[in-house]
Amino acid sequence: MRIAAAVLFLIAAYFLGNISPSTILARRVGLDIKKEGSGNAGTTNALRVLGKKAALITLTVDVAKGFLAVKLALWILTGPLGSETAFAIAGWCGLAVFAGHIWPLIYGFKGGKGVATALGVILALDWTRALAALLVFIVIVALTRYVSLGSMLAAVSYPVIDICTGHRPLIPVIIMVVIMVVKHRANIKRLLSGTENKLSFSKTKK
Repeated sequence: MRIAAAVLFLIAAYFLGNISPSTILARRVGLDIKKEGSGNAGTTNALRVLGKKAALITLTVDVAKGFLAVKLALWILTGPLGSETAFAIAGWCGLAVFAGHIWPLIYGFKGGKGVATALGVILALDWTRALAALLVFIVIVALTRYVSLGSMLAAVSYPVIDICTGHRPLIPVIIMVVIMVVKHRANIKRLLSGTENKLSFSKTKK
C-alpha cells in the first residue's frame, strides 16, 4: 500500500510540474519562451518577454503546483498511512513536482529553474520557515536587483534555517537546493563577471 501510494503520488506530482504557464502564455502570442530573453521558462523571463500580467500568472501557477503536490499528498495519505509516512512521501512529491518543472516530459525536458515551484513546496512543508527564506530573497533582490542571487541565497538559507531552528533538513529539499544552484551556474558566471541582468519591470522591446 505504501509503495503503491508513493509511486502514484510521485508520478502525479511530476506531471503536475510539467504545467508551464510561461510556455503556454508565450505560445498564445506566437513566441517560444525558450528562445526569448534569457531562454528560461520562469517568472523573471516571463516578466522580461511577456510583461507583468504574464509574470504574475506564471509565478502564481508555479508556486501553486509545488504547494498542491505536497499538500494533497499530506491531506490524502495522513489518514491511511500516518502523519510520519505521509510527510516523508510528501517531501519526495515536492522533489518530483520540482523535477517535473525543470525537466518536463511534454516539453522535451526543457523547463525552468524551479525557484517558484520550490517555494510552493517549502510553503506546504512549513510555511513559517518558507517565509523566512522568502524574506532573504526579498532583501537580497531589493539591495542588488539580482533575482538569480536572491534565488540562490534564499534556497541555501532554507536548510540553514531548518538547522538553526532545531529541525533536520529533508533530503528532498537538500537535493532541490543543489539542483537550483547548479541550474544557476550560468548566472553565477555572469554575476562574477558583472554582466548579469538586473531586475526590471519593463517588458523587453522587440
